[in-house]
Amino acid sequence: MVDRPTAVWRANVARDAAELATGVIGPEEAVSARLWPDEMIRATDAVLDGFEADVAGLVDHRWEAATDTEVLEVVERTVRALNAVNNQFHGAAYETDERELLCEYIDRVLGAAGIEADELARRNGLLSGDITGPWRDW
Repeated sequence: MVDRPTAVWRANVARDAAELATGVIGPEEAVSARLWPDEMIRATDAVLDGFEADVAGLVDHRWEAATDTEVLEVVERTVRALNAVNNQFHGAAYETDERELLCEYIDRVLGAAGIEADELARRNGLLSGDITGPWRDW
């Protein structure tokens, strides 16, 4: 299983809460819960659940490899769902660090399923390292 960006965000929120509770940091320094509110993390996890299930469906018990079109449809559906989450949070759910983690996660999940994201991008005229680009608003 590939580690999710949401696990990183939850860990940061928990660390800030623990440090705030013990006085290591003050309220002004405990920013993680504002950056990654629980509702946003849960909404992102729901999208990632769907992505993982869709990717599994591309490779599990199939006689032939998934087509590029099938894979890109899964990526597009996922990115558009993440766009919707981002929009729920006024375009501020996913900034640069979050974007990098999400894009890396998508590539790693595909890779774990035997789908090489960079090759997929190359074959389809997309930027290597960013197969989310055509649909991503964040």
